[in-house]
Amino acid sequence: MDSKIKSRPGLVQVEPHLTAAWANIERVDPVSGVATPNELEVENAKEWVDANQK
Repeated sequence: MDSKIKSRPGLVQVEPHLTAAWANIERVDPVSGVATPNELEVENAKEWVDANQK
């Protein structure tokens, strides 16, 4: 069975998500690896979403 996923050698991640300014990570779940932002960043994200609703 051939894999349909092809390697794309020219792609480079722009910035690591762990150091992204928007992340402000409080903790990372050890099982899933999902980053949890701190409370301030959650509030900022909610304000942004509320302000940018159509």
